Amino acid sequence: MSTKTTRTRTSKGFLKDKFKSKVDRSSIKTVTLLYFVMYAIILILLIWCLQTFFVDNYYQRMKIRETNQTSHTLESLYEKSPEKFASKSLHYSLSNGVTIRVETPDSTTIYENGTEQDGSLAPFSPEIQAAREQLGQSSFSSASVIVKDNNNSGYSRLVHVTYLGGKDDGNVLFVVAPLYPVRSTISILRQQLVYISFIAMVIAMVLAYLMSIRLASPIEKITDSAIELSHGDYNVKFNGGMFTETKELARTLNTASYEMQKTDSYQKDLIANVSHDLKTPLTMIKSYAEMIDDISGDDPVKRKQHLHVIIQEADRLNKLVTDMLSVSRLQSNTLELNKEKFNIAEAASEVADTYKVMSEQGYTVNVSICKATWVFGDPERLKQVMSNYISNAIKYGGEKKYIKIELKRVGRKVRFDVVDHGVGIPADEISHVWDRYYRTSANHDRNIEGSGLGLSIVKGILTLHNADYGVDSKEGSGSDFWFEMDTVRK
Repeated sequence: MSTKTTRTRTSKGFLKDKFKSKVDRSSIKTVTLLYFVMYAIILILLIWCLQTFFVDNYYQRMKIRETNQTSHTLESLYEKSPEKFASKSLHYSLSNGVTIRVETPDSTTIYENGTEQDGSLAPFSPEIQAAREQLGQSSFSSASVIVKDNNNSGYSRLVHVTYLGGKDDGNVLFVVAPLYPVRSTISILRQQLVYISFIAMVIAMVLAYLMSIRLASPIEKITDSAIELSHGDYNVKFNGGMFTETKELARTLNTASYEMQKTDSYQKDLIANVSHDLKTPLTMIKSYAEMIDDISGDDPVKRKQHLHVIIQEADRLNKLVTDMLSVSRLQSNTLELNKEKFNIAEAASEVADTYKVMSEQGYTVNVSICKATWVFGDPERLKQVMSNYISNAIKYGGEKKYIKIELKRVGRKVRFDVVDHGVGIPADEISHVWDRYYRTSANHDRNIEGSGLGLSIVKGILTLHNADYGVDSKEGSGSDFWFEMDTVRK
């Protein structure tokens, strides 16, 4: 078993053992469980409070409303269809559990019916008389009185009284509704609430447990994959499960893993390239130094040739070290710019002149520089950008060995282009050419000098200048690397 796998399993085991030994109060499972239980408790308490403090009043209000509606219906029926009054009264009496009485102006009862459970209204004669007197004193056509039942301590009844056929006729309708059944209802409700409370708590805990597992599972899987990634396994895949947030997290981590894998690959290429680039000039320097020591020390012509080679190879080493230092400073945001107004046409001409010597090596260098144009920036760093563009074109210019260097005005901007007729860049790799250590698949040639840092340095410098930059390339047809800057007045 590999060391990496052993470390991964050890880390997983440690996390699980730690979880088992001590419950994490901040974990999703624990917090979700607590929230569900708290929600269930609050809901149950709310129901109990409503049942305890409001059900009595609510029942009485509903009973009064129902009794008023019954009284109004019987009153209308008495006026329109007197022959149906008795049968309808009996119906209401049986269905609603009320007692109905009709009295004449001299308090003679001419009609009374009620359910067996209600019994006689004789014990409530004083209250009924009081309700009648209240109706007579009231400006309204009806009145209601709640009276206590003397035979059943704590129970009460509603006495609703109204005129039949108007106040002038004198006949009075009494509808007596018992309010005491509310106590038996409350008792039943309380028994049901006990069961409901228990069931609600069980359901809340089960739902909390299931939901917490569903929430925590993808995060735990992502954590396990992150542990593997931290141990250098860049091929690990993150699975976000079914939730949008965890899917986005997994997608982001997969992208990070891919970028880390790509960067690791670039760094390995860098080590190989730098080793090759360092080894060659060092070998040349050592060889020619030994030749000077052993052979050409006393021959001025040969000594000068050998020293020239040593100087060239030393310059190559210095260029490589400078590039690596520039990347380091850009990465740490410590690269300093000395910005000033300067003539970029003059700077471009100076850079282009240094590459005219390439014509001796078979290159065709076409230079087109506009008239004096002023910009605000660091002239040395922008010269470095131009030089890197031209060096890149020379490296990858292909067999045609044609390079076009152009600086032109475009409206209020100035644009610098370096065009080559090389192998070009595949469309799916254009966005990566600005990455550190990157070389396109079409140009991945060990014999080509360079560390793969040049365009990364260009990107950093132009970004600090707020300049637009890019590359227009088609595989097999060459590339055009460019940048644009705002012009300023001299």
